[in-house]
Amino acid sequence: MAYLDESLAPGEAIIARFELHWTAKWRLIVFLVLAIPTLGLALFAALYEWLRLRAIEQGVTNRRVVRKTGIVSRTTEELRLASIETIDLHQSTWGRLFGFGDVVLTGRGESSMIFARLAAPLDAKRAIEGAYAANVEAPRNGNG
Repeated sequence: MAYLDESLAPGEAIIARFELHWTAKWRLIVFLVLAIPTLGLALFAALYEWLRLRAIEQGVTNRRVVRKTGIVSRTTEELRLASIETIDLHQSTWGRLFGFGDVVLTGRGESSMIFARLAAPLDAKRAIEGAYAANVEAPRNGNG
């Protein structure tokens, strides 16, 4: 079972999951190409990279934004929606052309969270903004 699903609190629901863009997998591709003629260390490196990429989970719920990494060990970054101050989109020219970018969240104080090399970063930004508007702003205004 995925970490996002396991970590849901009562009443919490997943709004969106964020996928990595194919360009985030360039190391895996290089290791696979090197592994074809040698079947040596590059094959193990490709296997490790594949497992590492599969272990990354990113998403937004109706209460928080989550990023989990780690194959055996686990590292999570979580930012409550109510503590988000800014949501920035960073997209290079290549990112615009190929459809990838980074979404950077800034929370209260010095906290920040980066979703790097996301596929459809504008959709991810909209999902976070939508979750914030529906679950933080609406209750404050008495509309929820």
